[in-house]
Amino acid sequence: MSSSITVPVIDVQNNNFKELWPALVVAIQSSSFIALDTELSGLGNRKSLLAESIEDRYKAICHAARSRSILSLGIACYKKLDQKPADSYLVQVYNLTLLCSEEYIIEPQSVQFLVQHGFDFNKQYSNGIPYCKGNNKGNADDHGVHIRTLFTELLRARKPLVLHNGLIDMAFLYQSFYAHLPERLVTFTADLSEMFPAGIYDTKYVTEFELRLTASYLEYAYKKCKLENSRGITSGSPGPHMHLEFCQYAGHLSTYIDYRECPAVASIEGQTDICQRFSAFGWCPNGTKCSFSHDTDLIILQDEKCKEDKKKKRKRQREKKGLGTAEDSSIFDGAPQNKIPNMEVDKEEGGSDQQEADEKSCSDGVPQIDPDGNSHQTDEGQNRKIENDEGRMSEDKTKSRDCSEVTGDHSVESNAQKKADAGSHRAGFDAFMTGYIFAYSHILSKNEEAGVGGVEMESEPTWLPACINKIYLSGKAAPLNVVKSTFSKSSKAHIQKMEMVWGRKL
Repeated sequence: MSSSITVPVIDVQNNNFKELWPALVVAIQSSSFIALDTELSGLGNRKSLLAESIEDRYKAICHAARSRSILSLGIACYKKLDQKPADSYLVQVYNLTLLCSEEYIIEPQSVQFLVQHGFDFNKQYSNGIPYCKGNNKGNADDHGVHIRTLFTELLRARKPLVLHNGLIDMAFLYQSFYAHLPERLVTFTADLSEMFPAGIYDTKYVTEFELRLTASYLEYAYKKCKLENSRGITSGSPGPHMHLEFCQYAGHLSTYIDYRECPAVASIEGQTDICQRFSAFGWCPNGTKCSFSHDTDLIILQDEKCKEDKKKKRKRQREKKGLGTAEDSSIFDGAPQNKIPNMEVDKEEGGSDQQEADEKSCSDGVPQIDPDGNSHQTDEGQNRKIENDEGRMSEDKTKSRDCSEVTGDHSVESNAQKKADAGSHRAGFDAFMTGYIFAYSHILSKNEEAGVGGVEMESEPTWLPACINKIYLSGKAAPLNVVKSTFSKSSKAHIQKMEMVWGRKL
């Protein structure tokens, strides 16, 4: 089905930050788009994060961002390669271990989750890259080797920014590396629209509303896209297909690299012991103690089989009744019957904090559970930060460590690979997966517009015009639009920062 490949993740800490700085800045400046992911020390009250009012949600997110911290930042730079097959990218993945220099809250559940999945708190406290939150202290944002300076370089690059269930990520990034968060959501979105003029893309929104996959947590969406891309290459279909290349790291630099191996997809034959809760949301309250399988590859293959069986059954029914119209499709279409109840429960509890946590957790880092023991289905949504982004807080991210097909001269040689622990570098690899989903979705959108085998991508691609500046909102039918309306103004802190970034007034 899909071949096994390896993704190199560059481990950036305080002792090698200056050494890696030039390469990191060049990777950002030369990229076609940049995917980010974070691991957080906590999110606070989950129910507030899923409040019916979006403004109330924003207030809860602001409180979390001001009182908690970013523990790890993942940056995946995807560079479109010229003079290569269409949709070929050189990918550089960085995992930055951070340490907030101010007091911050760290939630026991978040710590527990991260430790269970390989996060090294000894390394963080002994060698994390220091930073201060809020407005810059000492006006040093554009000077020296600092995380805040790196964020400034990200703004100056004017590249499309890609996240998965990214509202919480954006708020934490703003508060941690930019300025104090504005009090109103409309001011925040106005600031973001100017900070990232090339657009912000949320692959959670892309997965839910464009790809319409059976599940949309990060690991599931990534593996599904990877599998479909691999099938296209293996079958020899016209394409286009996505091809990835990675840099070779030799000598001293090789000591900073952890390699993520992506095994080939196994067969579903004889496998029926899937955890239906994890299957639906990428998160399970039993975690590693669950007696059922959390194998995302197996879940995807089972979903495909169920969907195909359902189509055949509908076709037989229509032929028998002489009907030509199919039933309306929905998020439950093609899902296993024993999986749907979990999806329905979580949909009904869309405002529960566990749901939000679930979504966030899969991607970035810490699982969260309601006081009454219910789990958050936020999947990649707003609690992804706590779990690990997409495995519903933790499982998702943990299992998401596979990779896609790699071709080209820059692929990593097997004899230079060193195996990393299954749970480390979560933010870096999650950023890689987020970028992969985005790039593959762009291929599908081109196919729809030009037909299979259509024209090659222009030097300045339009990416996904239907998804630009649309941030997924858990439990809501419509996304958050990142725009500056005629009724909103940019914050004063943002205006001052942008004058420094661009060297001129807005």
